[in-house]
Amino acid sequence: MHNILIIEDQEDLRELIRYNLERLDLYEVTESGNANDALILMEDISVDLILLDLMLPGLKGLEFLKIIKSNPDYDHIAVVIISAKTDEEDIVKGLNLGADDYLTKPFSIKVLMAKVESILRRVLSQEKSVYSYKEISLNLVTFQTMVAGKEVRLTRKEQDLLLLFIKNPKKAFHRNQLLASVWGYESEIHTRTIDAHIASLRKKLGESGKLIHSLSKIGYGLEI
Repeated sequence: MHNILIIEDQEDLRELIRYNLERLDLYEVTESGNANDALILMEDISVDLILLDLMLPGLKGLEFLKIIKSNPDYDHIAVVIISAKTDEEDIVKGLNLGADDYLTKPFSIKVLMAKVESILRRVLSQEKSVYSYKEISLNLVTFQTMVAGKEVRLTRKEQDLLLLFIKNPKKAFHRNQLLASVWGYESEIHTRTIDAHIASLRKKLGESGKLIHSLSKIGYGLEI
């Protein structure tokens, strides 16, 4: 499931976009009314695509775009600018700074949805298909997990946790970070859910499960 971040100061427009994205059950959606708060959110959640307004309170959209595109941790994130600015110069500037597309207000929700789907399909096609760490291998196309050459059956959430760890070895994740990245703060989900999923994942990985370390009262990581 792809994670989309909406940065838009008009609450009614944010809610409209969010509603149409979430009703497809294909996206986890997070929203922010300004770019400053969005940068803080991005420290704790995984983001695949950002829908970005330009005329924001505080940090402006183009400055935000410069910041994330200069940060190697974020430069892979796709960005669609949604703005009332219609001058050709503004559009060119946004695209030159790294935006994937530019949509002017007012816009068609159907067109926005089509752009989101198209861009995320392209991003997925460019993404690595196999991630590995020592004897563990996770294929994002077939969703097969292999440990020492043998297939291990994992749930989707267990795979999401494992992928996050493999992408970020030797990094400690707080339980709240894991909740945000894997569950998206779904209702009825609590930190004890993390512990239960980690215990199950370790057991299924066998000896390789020992690679997942825990830090008391903090969280988990791969060989931290």
